[in-house]
Amino acid sequence: MVFDTIRDRFPGLQRQVHGKDLIYLDSANTAQKIDAAIVASDEYYRRYTANVFRAVHALGEEATAAFEAARDSVRDLLNAADRAEIIFTRGTTEAINLVSYSFGELLKAGDAIVLTQMEHHANIVPWQLLAQRRGIELRVVPLSHDAGLDLDALDRLLDARVKLLAFTHVSNVIGRINPAQQLCQMARARGIATLLDGSQAVPHQAVDVQALGCDFYVFTGHKLFAPTGTGVLYGKREWLERMPPFLGGGEMIENVSFEKTSFAGLPNKFEAGTPNIAGVIGLGAAIRAVRAIGFTAIHAREAELQRYADAALRKVPGLRLLGREAHLALENFAPVFSFVVEGTHPHDLAMLIDQDGIAIRSGQHCAHPLMQALGAPASARASLCFYNRETEIDALVASIARARSMLA
Repeated sequence: MVFDTIRDRFPGLQRQVHGKDLIYLDSANTAQKIDAAIVASDEYYRRYTANVFRAVHALGEEATAAFEAARDSVRDLLNAADRAEIIFTRGTTEAINLVSYSFGELLKAGDAIVLTQMEHHANIVPWQLLAQRRGIELRVVPLSHDAGLDLDALDRLLDARVKLLAFTHVSNVIGRINPAQQLCQMARARGIATLLDGSQAVPHQAVDVQALGCDFYVFTGHKLFAPTGTGVLYGKREWLERMPPFLGGGEMIENVSFEKTSFAGLPNKFEAGTPNIAGVIGLGAAIRAVRAIGFTAIHAREAELQRYADAALRKVPGLRLLGREAHLALENFAPVFSFVVEGTHPHDLAMLIDQDGIAIRSGQHCAHPLMQALGAPASARASLCFYNRETEIDALVASIARARSMLA
């Protein structure tokens, strides 16, 4: 299979854990890094370490060119209209905090922001801080009976006081793919801006921000096979030009005096200080590598793995999948499976599974409100990617059975 060859491009998968070949089923937490990203970051440190934008010498120009090439790669990945709409951050968390602060400066007491019960804490806490600081009301879209979003409730919540709808494109807990284009249309028809958390979407599917019609789209590099400490904020130029800077310092200025500072244009206005240059260059390389594989091929392979895993996990005695009713079409999900196993605690289960060389996550997945809505104080989570194999799913199922026999 072509994906067996592609798997070889992820050196982290080649090691052993506890004397067994590593089976990595935690990509929703952080993905393994593709060789192109590792090489690109390493080459920056070995060959042309220099700061970006600030120097006219050869190394500075090389670093700046590679850094800006990464911006072009992100623009192409998202089909943004303008490269100046791409802002580099340290991750999704910083990108959302940037918007909550800077967009929040345009709001007034009594305005409202709508979130959903499906959100990661990174798309909850920044808005709570804004609400406390500026007297903003937060509203929450509840889950429907089948753990999707209640769109009728959303329709009722979107009144004239609402200025922003912020929601996850794909749930990091249950893998549910939300109807992002429909939600953006509902908001846009009422003059409401939208922010999408795309952290769990960009590794699995093509994303077109113009087709979605969103105002902001954020994602993190480390889930897209790139270095940690990298992230992206896409924002429509009309909003970014209106929003005040998030951080002050070098490179985001046009002119500074003790009396007054004028700010640089986009994207520099939101990129104060020396960025994670090597990481961003690695992110650009990872994006180019993934696009060369092709999202059509990636989606097809992951659909195969998801069907296989869904069927296999449903056969495990005592195992309950969260948020995945059997009648729901798998096309509405990314390959992320949260589950509980009767008679076991998720942490104990994950620790025993680790002894078989299998990496899964356990806990509340930085989504306390969603876990409460699902009626589970914690869960185990197996998240798949195109570099996984059916035999690894078989090994997980066998490991769960062994662990349950020890714990039950």
